[in-house]
Amino acid sequence: MALYGRVERPECIACGLCQMLAPALFDYDQAGIAYYKPDRNTGTEPLNDQATIDFRLAYQRCPTHAIKRSDQPFNARPFSETGKA
Repeated sequence: MALYGRVERPECIACGLCQMLAPALFDYDQAGIAYYKPDRNTGTEPLNDQATIDFRLAYQRCPTHAIKRSDQPFNARPFSETGKA
């Protein structure tokens, strides 16, 4: 079963934990708000087996539950540095 991820950016408190736990999967904008790197936070690219392990750890530890997961693509708008998405 495929697993898809993304960050609900309004829920992120910029604590840095997800990037510390899964640096290949999460990055931050200039304000420190996280986004999911592999698909620019659209939730459309399934995780591979190795990434799933790191993703689940970050998902479980996110203090605001801003990291979302699904077995279906999210099809969200891509992250943009302009803050529009």
